[in-house]
Amino acid sequence: MTILTTHAGSLPRPKTLTELYVRRSRGETIDAALLASEGDAATRWVVECQRDAGVDIPSDGEQVREAFFLYVQRRMSGFGGRWSRPQGREMDAYPEFAEARRQEMARRTAISNFEPPMAVGPVRYTAPEANQAEIEGFKAALDAARGDFSGAFITAPSPGIIAAALKNDYYATDDDYLDALADALRVEYEAANAHGLLLQIDAPDLALERHISFADRPIGEFVKFVERIIAKINQALVNVPRDRVRLHVCWGNYESPHDQDVALREILPAILQADVGAIMLPFANPRHQHEINIFKDIPLAANQSLIAGVIDTCTNFIEHPQVVADRLERAAQAVGDPARIHAGTDCGFDTSAGMGRLTPDIVWAKLRALRDGADIANARLF
Repeated sequence: MTILTTHAGSLPRPKTLTELYVRRSRGETIDAALLASEGDAATRWVVECQRDAGVDIPSDGEQVREAFFLYVQRRMSGFGGRWSRPQGREMDAYPEFAEARRQEMARRTAISNFEPPMAVGPVRYTAPEANQAEIEGFKAALDAARGDFSGAFITAPSPGIIAAALKNDYYATDDDYLDALADALRVEYEAANAHGLLLQIDAPDLALERHISFADRPIGEFVKFVERIIAKINQALVNVPRDRVRLHVCWGNYESPHDQDVALREILPAILQADVGAIMLPFANPRHQHEINIFKDIPLAANQSLIAGVIDTCTNFIEHPQVVADRLERAAQAVGDPARIHAGTDCGFDTSAGMGRLTPDIVWAKLRALRDGADIANARLF
């Protein structure tokens, strides 16, 4: 047995690819063939980089998507218009920081998640060929890389993050909207499994929305929201074996105070109701490192493993392999069995094109540190 290495999905996109996505988001006409070609080339590149860094379970880096959930507007019907998504309660508490962050974002060539479209009509999955092309491109890149991988995964968003970010302006109730989203997302959930890929469901909503959509509401209401989203995810996974699914939950992949984050203890029991084989959580960042110990009190469900975030995706500090190993050992102690631990990152490195804070050379160095740290931990624990 060994602790395998993986990450949370998104990886740096080449500058030319990012610029194409940004131009398209501004309404400019771009060359679709050029975009497809750049996306395929970027996918091959990130797979090769993951191979060279020693990643056991790689992804396609979400290279053919402009952002981890915004891409659904191009694969589903029913979205249009724009609205301004709130940035969260913590920004109100630190106005100087909020202004500095606003100025920094304004200088970037990047895809913004803060002015997304809305649901303005029936939501249905209408472009399965785009999903198929992404999968085929990823598998071709895996074959070309000839890496000694232990598997591979592809991501898809939870219905909850889409419902929260692409707000409902059509359905009579939010539950109706969530049902439509769950039905649409089943296409991608089931396609991943049908093509032999692990499915990672990205669900930052299960923690992030506490300090955004539910900032001024009782914690009990937010926990009920988490339970409702988990039920919708389980509904969409009815045809996918649980051991082929992992659920990624986080408090937002951006550098900020994060002192308004909901405590993991409040939401973990609901999260563990997900019919998935692995839970992925961030434990490298300064705000949530200590929460790994909660698993001593609230254990994983039967036949579930933990992908512990031991690499911070918001800092250019490259973690020392000994630090990575120490974090993995603490995770193993908290869970009670090192065989139920994987080594991961806190979140993705470029969840929206151009929004990543780290340069590619730092990203690959961090993933090599992840590999080296896992090797140290394996020698100690096995």
